Amino acid sequence: MQVHPLDAEDPTPPFEQLRAQLAGRVASGDLPAGTRLPTVRAVAAELGLAVNTVAKAYRALEADGVVVTEGRRGTFVASDAAAGSAAAEAAATAYVAAARRAGLTLPEAVRLVERGW
Repeated sequence: MQVHPLDAEDPTPPFEQLRAQLAGRVASGDLPAGTRLPTVRAVAAELGLAVNTVAKAYRALEADGVVVTEGRRGTFVASDAAAGSAAAEAAATAYVAAARRAGLTLPEAVRLVERGW
């Protein structure tokens, strides 16, 4: 598994770019359940990031249930990560329905999501 380069011009912090990239790849099926992620040190070296930056992204992914860390065995895509993305899609659908019932426009609804993020 290879990690795609991050965008140095993007104002989004590097750990969040990495977290979003990996979560998106899991959700799309590009990284199926059981896929072993490279070590924190390997990703840090590959992307030219501090080890703590990559570790922060991995911790966030683990907290979200996207990956599981199995000690010395490594970090793997969680078997229930696909279910997590299905749950997120269901939550988004419910939010859209509630926003429409409340009479919000798309930009207003998006603004609320961004504020909550």
